[in-house]
Amino acid sequence: MSATPGDRQRDADRTRAEILDVAMAEFARSGYAGARVDEIADLTSTTKRMIYYYFGGKEQLYIAALEKAYAEVRAVEKTVDIDHLDPVEAIRTLAQLTFDHHDAHRDFIALVAIENVHRAEHIRKSEVLANLGAPVLDLISRILDAGHATGDFTTEADAIDVHMMISSFCFFRVANQHTFGALFGRDMTAPEHRDRLRTMVGEMIVAYLKGAGK
Repeated sequence: MSATPGDRQRDADRTRAEILDVAMAEFARSGYAGARVDEIADLTSTTKRMIYYYFGGKEQLYIAALEKAYAEVRAVEKTVDIDHLDPVEAIRTLAQLTFDHHDAHRDFIALVAIENVHRAEHIRKSEVLANLGAPVLDLISRILDAGHATGDFTTEADAIDVHMMISSFCFFRVANQHTFGALFGRDMTAPEHRDRLRTMVGEMIVAYLKGAGK
């Protein structure tokens, strides 16, 4: 019995997804310059030729990996149900979900760090990534507007600043774990610190928005 077009499409989708998963790990481990398409092919059930067929080339594969990595964190942010949470709990939840995602997806942190080394030259070539930041900024703006309306938030802050505060804490903990540990003798990613730091990022952003330090 021959495969149907639907079966072939599902096989293609599975192959493409497998290639992307392996590519994300390899780019995170070796960087853009160090990763080899041959090695990615060896680690998947496909060939270098098929990788080029699906993605077009190494740079396009790398950009697709970045798109997938950012799409995953955006999907997590969309789970914050601001229609059924008060503003304080909504922003706290967003901060803690970001913490959880960055903690569980170390390859995302590595990919972002690598792309910063390249001064975001590959991200700038992606039409997908050009608009991928809009949903989280809209989400934060809605939370801030609700918080000001209820009087819970008194600090005037824009969505980009708030997003930066949350991201910087969550990103630094993972990206700088080795240098920080060598300098200060503490592994910020160790299990015994996780709950305290997760609470810290949520309370830090809430305190700021409530006017701490005014």
